[in-house]
Amino acid sequence: MIYLDTAASYPILPEVKEALLKAFEKTFANSASSHLLGEQVSDEISKVREQLADEIGAYPSEIIFTSGATESNNIAFKSFLLGTELTTDKKHIVTTQIEHKCVFAICDYLKSLGYDVTYVKPNRDGIIEAESILNAIRPDTALVSVMHVNNELGTINPIAEIGQVCFDLGVLFHSDAAQSFQKIDINVDDMNVDVMSLSAHKIGGPKGIGAIYIRDLRKKHLMPVIHGAGQEDGLRGGTVAAPLIVGFGKAIEVFSNYYEKFKSRHIKSYLLDQLKLNGIEYQVNGSELALESCISLTLPSINTDVFVRDNESKLCLAQGSACSSKEIEPSHVLTALGLDRKLADHTFRISFPLDISIDDLDFIIAVIAKAR
Repeated sequence: MIYLDTAASYPILPEVKEALLKAFEKTFANSASSHLLGEQVSDEISKVREQLADEIGAYPSEIIFTSGATESNNIAFKSFLLGTELTTDKKHIVTTQIEHKCVFAICDYLKSLGYDVTYVKPNRDGIIEAESILNAIRPDTALVSVMHVNNELGTINPIAEIGQVCFDLGVLFHSDAAQSFQKIDINVDDMNVDVMSLSAHKIGGPKGIGAIYIRDLRKKHLMPVIHGAGQEDGLRGGTVAAPLIVGFGKAIEVFSNYYEKFKSRHIKSYLLDQLKLNGIEYQVNGSELALESCISLTLPSINTDVFVRDNESKLCLAQGSACSSKEIEPSHVLTALGLDRKLADHTFRISFPLDISIDDLDFIIAVIAKAR
C-alpha cells in the first residue's frame, strides 16, 4: 500500500522508534522526583527543550510540552483570553477561514462566552494576506491566529508580514506551525510571533506529544488548561511524558535531513509532469508557494467513487484533510477557495512520504488514468 497522507501523520522514523524504546526503558522515573533517576529524566527533558527552542529562535524557558498541536492551540487561545494577561474589554479574535478545525471549535466555545470572531478569507491562491489581517483588526482585538502552512493545500502564509502588522498594533499573534516545523525555516523573532503551536507526529515523531512557544512566558499571567501540581510552569499539569519528549527530540534531530533529500527529488513536479504527459485533466489548488510534500489536486474527469473504491487497499489517500475526509460536507478550505461541491468531491490531498519511489508515482498515474 502506498501511503499518501503524511500531512495527517508521518510514519515514525526508525531512529525515533529506537530512541523511544530506549527511553521507555531508561526514562521511566518521574521528572519531578528529587532522586537521581528523576533528576536524570529532568535533564533529558531539558535537553529537548533547548533543542526545540534552538530550532525556532526561542529560549528554553519559553517552551511548554503538550499532548500535541490541538492542545497547544487551546492554550494559545484560552490561557491568554481567560487568564489575566489581557484586559477584559478586548473581546475580539481574528483568525482565518482555512484554519485547522480545532481552531474553529475553540472559537465557537469562546463565542459562547461573549467573544466576537472575524474569519479572514484567503486570496484565490489560498494565501492569507497581511492587508486582510490589518483590515480585520479592531481596537478591541485581543488575538490574531494564522496558521503558518495550510494542512490541505500546503500553502505558506506570509507570517512575518502578518506578525509585523500585529506587532505595530500591539496585538497578540499566534501561529499554528504544526505543518511547517522542520520543513521551512522558523524564527519567532523575525516573524514577530508571540505564540506558536508545534507537533511531533508531523515530523516522524510519536503521537501524543507537542509543544507551545510563548514569548516571555515567565512574565505572563495565564490560565492553565490543565490544573495540576505545577508542571510546565504551572500551565499544563500532569506528569511530564518523558519518553515521548525524547522521541520528539530525536525526530527534530533527524527529520530535516530526510526532508531535504526528499525535496531534492522534485516529486511533486514529476507527478504533475506525468499527469500532463498522460493527458489527464487536473487543477492544483493553492499557490506555487507551498510545501514540496503536499498538493491539493482536483481531477475533474475521473470517477471519484470508482477511483476510491478500486484503490482503497492500494492507496492511503485523503479527500480534503484527515479532519474532513469522513464528513459529508466538502472541505471548508476548498469552499473558502470558491470550489463548488462537484469540484470539491473530485479533489484529493496528496501528501508524500519521504521514501516514495518513482514506481509508486507511476502506479498512481496509472490508476488515475484508469478511472477516467
